[in-house]
Amino acid sequence: MRLEDFPQDIQPHLIPQVGGDLIYRCLGCGAEFSVDELWYTCPACSGVFMIIDRSFDVLKKKDGWLWQKIFDYRKMLNLPAVKGIFRYQELVGPNIPLSDVVYLGEGHTPLVKANVPLETAVGAHFYYKNDGQNPSASFKDRGMAVALSFINHLVKKKGLSNLLSICASTGDTSASAALYSAYLAGVVKSSVLLPHGKVTPQQLAQPLGSGANVFEVPGVFDDCMKIVENLADNYHVALLNSKNAWRIKGQESYSYEIAQDFDYQVADKAVFVPIGNAGNITAVMSGFINFLELGIIDGLPKVVGVQSEHADPVYRYYLEPDDKKRKYLPVTVKPSVAQAAMIGNPVSMPRVIQVAEKYNDLAGRQRVFVVQTREQEIMDWMMRANRHGHIACTQGGESLAGLAAAVRDRVIDPAETAVLDATAHMLKFIGFQELYFQDSFPPEFQVKSKKELINQPRYIHPAGLAEVPQPGRPLTGDKFDEFVRQTAGEIAQRLGLKPKK
Repeated sequence: MRLEDFPQDIQPHLIPQVGGDLIYRCLGCGAEFSVDELWYTCPACSGVFMIIDRSFDVLKKKDGWLWQKIFDYRKMLNLPAVKGIFRYQELVGPNIPLSDVVYLGEGHTPLVKANVPLETAVGAHFYYKNDGQNPSASFKDRGMAVALSFINHLVKKKGLSNLLSICASTGDTSASAALYSAYLAGVVKSSVLLPHGKVTPQQLAQPLGSGANVFEVPGVFDDCMKIVENLADNYHVALLNSKNAWRIKGQESYSYEIAQDFDYQVADKAVFVPIGNAGNITAVMSGFINFLELGIIDGLPKVVGVQSEHADPVYRYYLEPDDKKRKYLPVTVKPSVAQAAMIGNPVSMPRVIQVAEKYNDLAGRQRVFVVQTREQEIMDWMMRANRHGHIACTQGGESLAGLAAAVRDRVIDPAETAVLDATAHMLKFIGFQELYFQDSFPPEFQVKSKKELINQPRYIHPAGLAEVPQPGRPLTGDKFDEFVRQTAGEIAQRLGLKPKK
């Protein structure tokens, strides 16, 4: 729709305007710094930042119902910059002009309701939010869209050129960073560090295809992250991991979309998120907090973080019920099918602790939980989900396994509806499906395939056929007719089909 076709009372609010008074605030010492610079960690105490809008209260001058109308009407605008997550520009990047927004089709991924057999199997009503339908096929595009839009804005503002972006990754971050950097070719160059042998071939192909400098490093993600941090501390580079607080702002859009898709009724929902580097769960909580404080929603949903027992530092931290006795300790990770979550020392852990405390305080009760799953459960539930019409990756399997654990442990009740994060497209992790179908997982994964979930192609060549079609050597006439008749007959027999009368 054109702007003049909208109701006159809403027209002045539809096109976002540059505003806000944004600063970086350190979660360690409270120091504040200008967002006109690329800061990642506090120079005073090395703490991580959150981006704070000191003029946030100005947004409260609009009633919650008006914000709802604004976001709902913006869905109908034919304006590329607000078709994506900058529909919520006042919250994700109010200081970024729409002319500087990098939009590649990210955001507004579908909510797909589980069918009755799958809901019955897990014991709860739920939806998958398919973030694998983002441009680089993962949820990372949300944060990257804002981070690269901000960099694009800063480059123009300061007259910079040939800025080098860099990130450590288990696969998805590198694909997203390389894709969005490639869109800014001539302005931004991309380099990514990957743990050698710990990234699927499909994920490795993505940054290579986008033209990034790809470096494989011995060790695991945590080792790559330390190298990237060293580079960011000592050289002029733009760090694109979730230490970059702009990434968190973009990922908040996940919560905004869920609220909008449920007509802003989310108090009876439970949102399940694989924890990984802990940026996503931080963003999900922050997003719902923002909507609550603006009166856009009237209650906070449960947020349930999920971790495999092979990489579970956040789960272990919250095992202690007394928050004054809790002590955070990194863990040494073991091989996990949920590769994006295979992180033993999440950089956003300080954010999780602070934001979760605020979230529970605003709710007046515990609304943030962490559950643990096994590798076997992750694979089994992923296979079951995809047998019922979904495209869940291994992290999506982890979310569903987490829902099953939450039902078992009564973390959620039957009146609540769950929303599960399928963080990437399942084709990125197709190798794990192949291992499952072949029942050939290496012992360290601790996964044994269930026979009823294995599926393999079956070659059909009726024994009585002397000749069959070959490339460049087709059959014709009676020979071809006999090939079709016998092959169809054998397939019908294997499928138990009955002839028409």
